[in-house]
Amino acid sequence: MAYEIERKFLIHGDFRPFVLESLPIKQGYLSSVPERTVRVRIQGDKAFLTIKGSGNATGSTRFEWEKEIAVADAHNLLDLCEPGVIHKIRHLVPVGEFTFEVDEFLGENAGLLVAEIELPTEDTSFEHPAWLGREITGDVRYYNAYLSQHPSSKWE
Repeated sequence: MAYEIERKFLIHGDFRPFVLESLPIKQGYLSSVPERTVRVRIQGDKAFLTIKGSGNATGSTRFEWEKEIAVADAHNLLDLCEPGVIHKIRHLVPVGEFTFEVDEFLGENAGLLVAEIELPTEDTSFEHPAWLGREITGDVRYYNAYLSQHPSSKWE
């Protein structure tokens, strides 16, 4: 089985001068159940079907299976998804030996900026740029599946 080790942070500062590339993303969920989310994503000119399991105690490690699919198939699958499609722009920001993926959410989640970094192990150290804010790893409110059902614009 493949596992994803990822940490998430809010943004506190200007990351934009360091962006290497930006891609539009549209994604929906065939299942948003935390124990087994099934996501359909169109990212730029590619599309993917992804299955994720629930996270470990810290929320940083979880099962992930992903396969590239035809963009036309992804559009058809998005029509079957639960309500609440996510729209965002993913900015790739290299920092040291890793690349942060900064998601700039649009639509009902507009204004939310979340940085993710994938790591080879849970205890891998990495550079913390000045624009990196509070860590939110394991906070389910910032999972995309949660945001699709409970947009940040409706939080109290």
